[in-house]
Amino acid sequence: MAQHNDFGKWGEDLAVHYLSEKGYAILERDWRYGHKDIDIIAISDDTLVFVEVKTRRNDTFMRPEQSVDWKKIKNITLAANHYVKMNGIDLQIRFDIISIVAKGADGKCSIDHIESAFLPYYFR
Repeated sequence: MAQHNDFGKWGEDLAVHYLSEKGYAILERDWRYGHKDIDIIAISDDTLVFVEVKTRRNDTFMRPEQSVDWKKIKNITLAANHYVKMNGIDLQIRFDIISIVAKGADGKCSIDHIESAFLPYYFR
């Protein structure tokens, strides 16, 4: 696995741990619908939460969440729509972003959980 893939997996592992500590029930990781993917699918209270995780080594150029553009939002919401229909889910839906920025080689990082980070591009 390429080093950047390992780094991204590290970030997703941190995000899962963070959400679990906050009481979220993790349903899926790296769920795929064709070429579209959702990093984490979880339930919090009575809400189904689709989480995009963005991990960066620094935020000098831009914050990680700024890389979630309209095309990524469209792909996430299309995949989420399929997941909801496929599983017959009747819950509130929310789209979150977890932004992780590494703070040096010692494994320290900052985690920013942005709830309701975006509205669905397409959802019916």
